[in-house]
Amino acid sequence: MIGSNYSSSLSFFLRAIVLLLFSISNFRDILLELKTEFKIQKPDGYSITSYPKTESWGNSSTDCCIWDGVTCNTESGKVIGLDLSCSCLYGRLEPNSSLFRLKHLTSLNLAYNNFSLSPIPDKFNNLMLLETLNLSESSLKGHIPREILQLTNLVSLDLSYYYYSPSLLLSIENPPLFLRLLAQNLRNLRVLDLSSVNISSEIPHEFSYMLSLRSLHLEGCSLVGEFPSGVFMIPSLQSIILDRNPDLRGSLPVFHRNNSLQVLRLWETSFSGIIPDSIANLKHLASLTLAYSNFSGRIPSSLGELSNLSSLSLNRNHFTGEVPSSIGNLKQLIRFYVYGNQLTGSFPSALLNLTKLRSIDLGSNHFTGSLPPNIGQLSKLEVLYASGNSFTGAVPSSLLQISSLTRLYLDDYQLSDLVGFENVSLFSNLKNLYFKSNNFRVSSPVDLNVFSSLKQLVTLSLSGIPLSTANITSDSDFSSNFEYLSFSGCNITEFPEFLRDQRNLEYLYLSNNNIKGQVPDWLWRLQALQSLNLSHNSLSGFDGSLKAVPGSHIEMLDLRSNAFQGRLFIPSTSIAYLFASSNNFTGEIPRSLCGGQSSPTIIDLSNNNFHGSIPQCLGTNMSSLTDLNLRNNSLSGSLPDMFMHAYKLESIDVSHNRLEGELPASLASCSALEVLNVESNEINDTFPFQLSSLQKLQVLVLRSNKFHGVLYQSDGAWFGFPQLKIIDVSNNDFLGTLPSDYFLNWTAISSNEDKDRQPHYIGDSSLNYNYYTSVVLMNKGISMVME
Repeated sequence: MIGSNYSSSLSFFLRAIVLLLFSISNFRDILLELKTEFKIQKPDGYSITSYPKTESWGNSSTDCCIWDGVTCNTESGKVIGLDLSCSCLYGRLEPNSSLFRLKHLTSLNLAYNNFSLSPIPDKFNNLMLLETLNLSESSLKGHIPREILQLTNLVSLDLSYYYYSPSLLLSIENPPLFLRLLAQNLRNLRVLDLSSVNISSEIPHEFSYMLSLRSLHLEGCSLVGEFPSGVFMIPSLQSIILDRNPDLRGSLPVFHRNNSLQVLRLWETSFSGIIPDSIANLKHLASLTLAYSNFSGRIPSSLGELSNLSSLSLNRNHFTGEVPSSIGNLKQLIRFYVYGNQLTGSFPSALLNLTKLRSIDLGSNHFTGSLPPNIGQLSKLEVLYASGNSFTGAVPSSLLQISSLTRLYLDDYQLSDLVGFENVSLFSNLKNLYFKSNNFRVSSPVDLNVFSSLKQLVTLSLSGIPLSTANITSDSDFSSNFEYLSFSGCNITEFPEFLRDQRNLEYLYLSNNNIKGQVPDWLWRLQALQSLNLSHNSLSGFDGSLKAVPGSHIEMLDLRSNAFQGRLFIPSTSIAYLFASSNNFTGEIPRSLCGGQSSPTIIDLSNNNFHGSIPQCLGTNMSSLTDLNLRNNSLSGSLPDMFMHAYKLESIDVSHNRLEGELPASLASCSALEVLNVESNEINDTFPFQLSSLQKLQVLVLRSNKFHGVLYQSDGAWFGFPQLKIIDVSNNDFLGTLPSDYFLNWTAISSNEDKDRQPHYIGDSSLNYNYYTSVVLMNKGISMVME
């Protein structure tokens, strides 16, 4: 009997081993087939470390259960887990992939691969045991298949994509239905991340009943409508991120004590209302971000009861009043951001109790008084942003004792003296220093040499502070790592010598100084330089050859309001923004503007002495042009017919020249045109009725030319010009009479605009400073400049 039982057990054991080996062999074949479906390609741009996990499969072992990224059930040998995240996989994920034969998978992670913008296959319902599915950051495109909603065992679903810009790769077909089914079917879901999936819909109220949710991330999903407040009340919810949904509305509810929230982020939404006092019930909250929304009222003192809070961001809202003293109770706080509100009072002294603080942003509020003398006790502070307020007095000497400080922003600080500048070398780790002052009230200038000891500096802005460069020589020991330098309005009289060695310098601003003479040719050889502002000086010419410098990458060049004479020098073929107005440049407009590596965006050559014709070749490179200003020169010939592809052109000003002929027909192609000014030329044409179709045209100035004919089409055709607000046709040869209802269709001219609405300026505000279009108008014999 014993022998029989032994024989039976042995037989069962042997059969189990055979089945196990067969199972492992079967899974091994499937995995090896999966390996062949994708190439190995190292990714570009990811900061995440990747390595090819599948490359070693089958090389040294036939046991697939010990292969990299593979997890097997220890008893059955079935593959239940596959983690191929960051595995350098490249190729399309096809519906017939061997992946979908691994029917026992409970966990699948394919994140951070490149599936060549292939759609998500509709075969995931073959993997009905899946509990975790991660397809994030994997270059998948198209609609999310509804079959995923059949995976009722899912605990975690991540389809997010944060690093692909600007288009959204994944989307949802029939979002309302899809989201309702998701909430109803995936009731075990704890983690849901659909960030950057194009949802473009409201979140249904059914989401409030997903009672297992711990993490809900819907960043950048184009959500709209009212967000269901019940979601905030899910007891298990620990993290909710709704950032970058500008059309998503909502308000914060009354929070209950049984809340588990640790992260609450509503950055760049349309959430509004107040922060309720019940925020104090979020005892586990570590990060609160309400920035760039529409919250208002006072910052509640109950925030001080959030003992675990480490990050508080309230930037760009409408908060008023003073920062409550209870903020001083937040002993774990590391980041405090209230930039861009209407907060008042002095520097929040309660912050001085928070010894873990690393970053403070008080910028663009209405704070007054001085920085506290004991600010140095914030020994871990790395960033202090206090620009855009009305702080006065001396910079506290204790600030210099914070050796950890890397970024200091004190623009608009109303300095009363220079105490501390001689010890600026104590900022040994400082990388960014912004110290623009418009109210500098001391007599002696600051020796620029005192900043030579700051070897970590990459950004230095001292605009408005009188500087002395007398002690700077070629031997001065400045760092050569600067990327941004701004010395505008500093009363300097020469180009600082240390600039020669700045091989990493990208932005240089020397406007509004007293620099005379020639622009040195070594300036153009700073090959990292992209933006150069020399406006409002007394410069008269250019040193060296007037040929484009090989390797120069200057994109923005501002030479306005100097004393330049002779030909205009274009140092780079990459110029996108060229400002050279109000000088004495002569000769023809340089043809080098035509054949650059990039299309110009703004060309302003107004108020000079350019002559000759406007280059026809400008039309070959006009796809990005927004502003063309050639006003007040001596240009002749006709306005070239070069605007066929000027779809972004907003403003054309060729007034006060000697242009003749007719207006080019291609002007009607400028669909974005807002301003057309041809005043004081010799243009001989009829009224440009063809421009009446331009939906954005606001200003039309034809004054003082040789326009002739009628201003009204006798066939009764509508005059058009729906947005026209300014028109000047005086001093021409127009004739005929106008009907009494002539101006009735010009609704924009007669409309009463909302007085509270912010003015819209025509021009480009994408630069570090704004460029706006101006028009000179005559009213009752008085010349007026309008911007």
